[in-house]
Amino acid sequence: MSIIDISEVKPGSHVTLHYRLSLADGAEVINTFSDKPATLLLGAGQLAPPLEDILLGLKVGHHSTFQLAPGQAFGPRNPELIQRVSLATLRENSMIGEDFSPGDLVEFNAPGGGRYAGVLKEVGETSALFDFNHPLAGQALAFEVKIIGIL
Repeated sequence: MSIIDISEVKPGSHVTLHYRLSLADGAEVINTFSDKPATLLLGAGQLAPPLEDILLGLKVGHHSTFQLAPGQAFGPRNPELIQRVSLATLRENSMIGEDFSPGDLVEFNAPGGGRYAGVLKEVGETSALFDFNHPLAGQALAFEVKIIGIL
């Protein structure tokens, strides 16, 4: 007599899986299928909550691809998150002199601790323009998952 594992992914589960996240045009963002699988703790912020929600209820061996509408996984793009940062502020954070180019992801110290990041769009004479949206915000995505184990 064999015991069949009927466990399914629940909040707080440790899930070992392969996953691939790609843009609508097929460009891969992340792919664990060609490497070792990932082990994630649901609810720990290792995946965006909408991606974690997709995993809930899946069983070991499940393998499929989910199509996500623009903004579904990482939220819509927020124009208020495109902001100018003065070069004086960048100097105060000792970031002037570092070699940044438009398109670079730059990390900042957040007031009160912690860190946040923005993509540098352009550097002017007195300020730099940053996009603090998640790089995948507003994007249509494909999320392929294969559940290997659940604890």
